[in-house]
Amino acid sequence: MNQSNKLIKNATLVNENEILQCDLLICGNRIEKIASNIEVSPNYEVIDASGKYIIPGLIDDQVHFREPGLTHKACIHTESKAALAGGITSFLEMPNTKPQTTTRAEWEAKNRIAAETSFANYAFMFGGTNDNLEEILALDNKRVPALKLFLGSSTGNMLVDNPEVLRAIFSSTKLVIAVHCEDEQSIRTNLKAAQEKYGDDIPMAEHPLIRSEEACYLSSSQAVALAKETGARLHVFHVSTAKELELFRNDIPLKEKKITAEVCIHHLWFSAEDYQTKGTRIKWNPAVKTKEDRAALWEGLNTDLLDVLATDHAPHTEEEKNQVYTKAPSGGPLVQHALPALLTAYHQGKITLEKIVQKACHNPALLFDVKDRGYIREGYYADLVVLDLDKEFEVTKKDVLYQCGWSPFEGTQFKGYVEATLLNGQWAYSKGQVHPQSAAMELTFDRE
Repeated sequence: MNQSNKLIKNATLVNENEILQCDLLICGNRIEKIASNIEVSPNYEVIDASGKYIIPGLIDDQVHFREPGLTHKACIHTESKAALAGGITSFLEMPNTKPQTTTRAEWEAKNRIAAETSFANYAFMFGGTNDNLEEILALDNKRVPALKLFLGSSTGNMLVDNPEVLRAIFSSTKLVIAVHCEDEQSIRTNLKAAQEKYGDDIPMAEHPLIRSEEACYLSSSQAVALAKETGARLHVFHVSTAKELELFRNDIPLKEKKITAEVCIHHLWFSAEDYQTKGTRIKWNPAVKTKEDRAALWEGLNTDLLDVLATDHAPHTEEEKNQVYTKAPSGGPLVQHALPALLTAYHQGKITLEKIVQKACHNPALLFDVKDRGYIREGYYADLVVLDLDKEFEVTKKDVLYQCGWSPFEGTQFKGYVEATLLNGQWAYSKGQVHPQSAAMELTFDRE
């Protein structure tokens, strides 16, 4: 029945700033009809969604699935399954793998891996370096979602720190330029001072002081200034401080913005107070900051200074994370639990369902020109998530689908559950299980 045409009856849809009761007719991999009462012939699979909410599949614009080269941590196969369990039907993956995705040959190699192993829709950002402008200018902008630049510490040679190269990239590409902004020199100075005081076993409470507000703001403000000067289309990843919010606008529609910003689940959920109990499990770059920063990020999200919700899913093994501060890598697994965290925040009155859908589904599709996804619309691909808003559950290690086998949310009680995920018209996840047959597709982008 997974391949059949489907009629979903009595659904409560959350879509385009509305919540309404509708039926959904799905033919093949697309939504055929949305209406108050649809009747079909007996050969359709009919699903009664009474009491359930249906939203578009989430589009996560920042994940690290670690393949190729770092597959002891994770791989596209495992993490895409975890994404489906979390209602994420499409992902944009980052280029800091081994080898790095900084040549067209390596970019194509990643796509071939995903075509064979991904269980969610996929696309891969291309990495900029100090010496690959020619490759950047030859990219197919209907297949590449964006250019990723690291303006702070990164793997290998992916730190773009040559001002002339940076200006040339900003002036030349028509792609969205997605940036990780932390000032490298500030971080090195702060880290050196902390090591002189503590050695390698630096207390985790020092992390937001080492990777400080000043380091974030200095880098973000410089990137924004360069984008304004050159006219580049800039997207600032994982904003973590209240101060950075002054760099962004909320007085124009998203489609008119040349400079946009993203916030991640961990910066909305955790604060510096959690380092005492969570330790390196919540060591991220940029760092989780103060509870005042967290409150400002929620406000920025709800007032549209921040445009996109994402995960920055970046798994490491428990053995790696359990090392001392200077050796424990930054990053953690999030795709399976980001949406339940957001639904829990909805129950806590921090955000509306409509705003979650806008920031995690609609806006990524708009910002990156994702073709025919991110909305519940006739003619669009049937990427849908069925939610039980009232179901409560505790995150336990045994239910984790990440290859690394752990979650920073272990022991957390969530309210709001992903009951099923429909991908390109097929049931991809339901009753706690990922369907064994993948329905994933390569994302395409609606650009000239």
